[in-house]
Amino acid sequence: MTSAPLVHNLWTTAAPAQDKIPSPHIEYGQLSPVLIVLGAAIVGILIEALLPRRSRYAAQLFVSVVALASAFAAVIALAAGDYGTTKAGIAAMGAIAVDGPALFLQGTILLVSIVAVLTFAERRLDPVPGAAGERPAGHGGDVDAFAAQAAAVPGGDAEKAAVKAGFTTTEVYPLLLFAVAGLLVFPAANDLLTLFVALEVFSLPLYILCALARRHRLLSQEAAVKYFLLGAFSSAFLLFGIALLYGYSGTIRYAGIADVVDGEVARMDPALAQTMGNDALLLIGGALLLVGLLFKIGAVPFHMWTPDVYQGAPTPVTGFMAAATKVAAFGALLRLLYVVLPGLRWDWRPVMWGVAIATMLGGAIVAVTQTDVKRLLAYSSIAHAGFILAGVIATNENGVSSVLFYLAAYSFVTLGAFAVVTLVRDAGGEATHLSKWAGLGRRSPLVAAVFAVFLLAFAGIPLTSGFAGKFAVFKAAAEGGAGALVVVGVLSSAVAAFFYIRVIVLMFFSEPKADGPSVAVPSALTSSAIAIGVAVTLVLGVAPQYFLELAGDAGVFVR
Repeated sequence: MTSAPLVHNLWTTAAPAQDKIPSPHIEYGQLSPVLIVLGAAIVGILIEALLPRRSRYAAQLFVSVVALASAFAAVIALAAGDYGTTKAGIAAMGAIAVDGPALFLQGTILLVSIVAVLTFAERRLDPVPGAAGERPAGHGGDVDAFAAQAAAVPGGDAEKAAVKAGFTTTEVYPLLLFAVAGLLVFPAANDLLTLFVALEVFSLPLYILCALARRHRLLSQEAAVKYFLLGAFSSAFLLFGIALLYGYSGTIRYAGIADVVDGEVARMDPALAQTMGNDALLLIGGALLLVGLLFKIGAVPFHMWTPDVYQGAPTPVTGFMAAATKVAAFGALLRLLYVVLPGLRWDWRPVMWGVAIATMLGGAIVAVTQTDVKRLLAYSSIAHAGFILAGVIATNENGVSSVLFYLAAYSFVTLGAFAVVTLVRDAGGEATHLSKWAGLGRRSPLVAAVFAVFLLAFAGIPLTSGFAGKFAVFKAAAEGGAGALVVVGVLSSAVAAFFYIRVIVLMFFSEPKADGPSVAVPSALTSSAIAIGVAVTLVLGVAPQYFLELAGDAGVFVR
């Protein structure tokens, strides 16, 4: 009966009154973009629980678009106010950085997400008849790219009943919003635990979204399992690296780790006296962190998940992943290398040189052999990751600004390209085999011309955003002493141009097959997404100066 007083006495003895844990001070205004998106995601869950099925689609679409637009407005307000590029700050007790790169990347992610929501909401491309050929009641026979009932066994009775009833998986909208919230935090994370939490917050919804394709469900689920298993391994590498860096520095804060690397530590933690300053822990921990981030980027040799996942996932999800995830991952990589490990520049630069060269050449060369449009775009994204790494390696202010510009330009080209892929269809759904795109320019000249614009931007042809982006990163790399890397990049671009132009020749200079695919007529949603992609591609190509200056103004990290 005396155990409770004894425990109380031991507790009061071990923890003096003066060592109270301070209450957290949270700057809600600086965190408003993330909080708006998270709040909308929770509202989306309530919509699924409380609204009738017939009303969920419109409500989810409205909440998602309004929330993302509001979050973007909050980013603009922060950038124009006291916490923009001129007076950067640290929020949430040091966990989140609110500086130029973070706000620029958050704005890019939110704009990309708005366009992605439009492709998610498309419901005119894949009409499915109900019983006896009639349209499902209340749905007009039009369904989206996602499974009628995600929990149903593919081909089972439950799935057939869900398709017959015209069900749709509107849960994709809150899942998308949760992923966006994690993506917003990832490039702004200012300590290692926040980085890991953000990684898991956006990864888990993406694993689920990859498994929700309406057509080819087994292929979609296989892609999700591959992404989940390999993503779990990469998360483990990242977490092990975090543990080693904490053992090395005694802190998880970016600035604290950088101080220990620079030899400017003011106080040594007695519990870590045997490990603090141990270079082995620093090098191994930094390498493991890089592995985790390079996996998300899709850089060689951590790229093997990319083509399979891009091919199997629903195409709107593929477009969102290819654009938004790459933006967030490169933002986190820039902050790690430029804020945490600038003192190790001569150690990590040779490694990143090798990764960049392997990524550029590997993505470009393997893409030549591809016969599926989505796999071709996947290897194209790998090659582009190598081009962007050239800007990262530059280790100067122009390197940061060129990477920011390239990410913004590449994101909209990628989203537009995958949106066009959803339009070319046959009886089995999307016709992604290249042979089926033969003569597309004669069947639908407008769709083929739009896709050609995106391919030319990928190839880096002048007057497109791809040319401006590549010129910026290669110029920064050359100024940073990486001239040989620029030569490899130009050669890789030449190889990549071959398979882009091959697709254009196939579309415009080949005879269409009698049993070839048709081009679906999209609603205003997908049409708007494609139009935005074309507009951004041409504007950033014809008049990039303002946006390059904007990226330059946003290119300073807070520490």
